[in-house]
Amino acid sequence: MKTNKVIIGSIAAIFVLVFSQIGAQLIASVFHLTGISIGFCNIIAGIIYILLSYFLLKLLVSKFLKTDIGILHITVNVKWIIVAIALPVIVKGIFLLLPGEFVSSGMDKNQIFTTLSSGIVYTGIAAGLVEEMVFRGVIMSLIKERWNTKAAVLVPSVLFASVHLIGMNFSVLSCILVLVAGTMVGVMFSMIAIESDSVWNSGIVHSIWNIIIIGGGLGISENADEYSVMTYVLDSKSFVITGGEFGIEASVIALVGYIVVALIAFVMIKRRTKSSPNSYERFMSEKD
Repeated sequence: MKTNKVIIGSIAAIFVLVFSQIGAQLIASVFHLTGISIGFCNIIAGIIYILLSYFLLKLLVSKFLKTDIGILHITVNVKWIIVAIALPVIVKGIFLLLPGEFVSSGMDKNQIFTTLSSGIVYTGIAAGLVEEMVFRGVIMSLIKERWNTKAAVLVPSVLFASVHLIGMNFSVLSCILVLVAGTMVGVMFSMIAIESDSVWNSGIVHSIWNIIIIGGGLGISENADEYSVMTYVLDSKSFVITGGEFGIEASVIALVGYIVVALIAFVMIKRRTKSSPNSYERFMSEKD
């Protein structure tokens, strides 16, 4: 595969993500005009976001890229479902052991439903699955086919981290935290996708992480979050602990979690590819 095809294919995949996101929100807005509540519209938007992204990416792959892309292999491994739940629960549990206090946002029932429907279905499930289809499904597969697995793991991970800085007016320290943590979480998702031979496992880990950490139920921050039903306000003001302006996903606690899971997946990959003396080295340098 030529380099220009990798670049065009990657840009096209990101365009699909943006187009599907905007399209899903616009369609959901039309439903809202008919009298459907915002909470149910959030659910509609999430479903449309996933379906529209999947079919457009599938069209991109089959008609333009004409290659084997990870989004087409839908398999789920129980071990990664366990990891998907354990990782954010442990990370959040550690934060709850730190000094702080619970602060309620004072939402009524309708506001709670609106917040949770958005956090669980749209920000959680939909965003997690679509981002994995794009970054680990299309972009990682293209780069691996053109170059090798090392580049396929690193490049989309750095790109994934950089995208989270768009439109943000963060300090230099916060930007560094986002780039480091974002790249590492990207590496973690990549390792999971490679180990399981399916982007859907990294999608599950990504989605459940989003639901538990930023799904709008219990937020953790150095300030009360009006977009969460309840916030555990940390006493600590250390940007290393709180994650700075981006939040706890960029904290050192979360970073350690990403590294541990990535190493576990890496060890699994290494064991699986040791069937012959040089199999692991061939795997890391191979092209599809």
